[in-house]
Amino acid sequence: MRKVLIAATIAFAAMGAAAQADGTLDKIKSSGIITQGVRESSGLAYTLGNGVYTGYHYDVCQNIIADIKKKLGVEKLDIRYQPVTSQNRVPLVQNGTVDLECGSTTNNKARGRDVDFATTVYIEEIKIAVKANSNIGKLEDLNGKTIATTTGTTSVQTLRKNKRGKDLKFNEVFGKDHADSFLLLQSGRADAFVMDASILAANIARAQNPKEYKILPEVLAVEPIAIMIRKNDPEFKKAVDESIAAQIKAGTIAKLYDKWFMQPIPPNNVTLNMPASDATKEAWANPNDKPTEDYKQPGE
Repeated sequence: MRKVLIAATIAFAAMGAAAQADGTLDKIKSSGIITQGVRESSGLAYTLGNGVYTGYHYDVCQNIIADIKKKLGVEKLDIRYQPVTSQNRVPLVQNGTVDLECGSTTNNKARGRDVDFATTVYIEEIKIAVKANSNIGKLEDLNGKTIATTTGTTSVQTLRKNKRGKDLKFNEVFGKDHADSFLLLQSGRADAFVMDASILAANIARAQNPKEYKILPEVLAVEPIAIMIRKNDPEFKKAVDESIAAQIKAGTIAKLYDKWFMQPIPPNNVTLNMPASDATKEAWANPNDKPTEDYKQPGE
């Protein structure tokens, strides 16, 4: 009996090891399902309601999924959408719930200990949104004010690291997601909303009266925003990076950028008017997955 138990234990352990050895591509092929992490109110991916998602990073990921389907040679691949937040996005990638997290996540070394990032296709600028009739026109004007940001994001940390912002005294309030943070600004519970410029612009575009808000021109920091995938799965990362490289080479990425940042977008058909920055164009010209820490920051 003891020998049977030992044999069973060894077999079970071997099965577990084999399961762990299976990568994301194997999982997707065997299940016929790929799970895309999506955002409700991000600048690069958001919902139109009723389970419909859209946005720049969303479209990039749809193209990646189409390429993965071809690579696997399967006739059908079901896409499941898993809404994620700033707080739970990393754990949901880590535990296998999400295969591709297609929101607006900054690639930094701290997150890189838990997940891997695909090739960067967008370099974000951290900026400040305020009411258009406010007396806030520059970073120093935030002294003594209340600043909104989203739980689980790095924007206020970035502000504090800025040489001109480290001595500012201000109160912080946190939204559970970006829409909630913008509501803090809308309602007057915050004087400013510090966040990715694309997120600020997208939330202003969806506001009832976009002209009531403005984004200050000052750039607090630049950050590479990238698609998250599970750590230590080189085969899957290679497939994702190859798709992104092909999209860049074909000009698809540039066309998607024009679609989402220079043309009217749903639901209000407002144009964000955010031409691709030099840093974003450089990321397209020289594809890489460098973290924020490798980028020169404003004022350095």
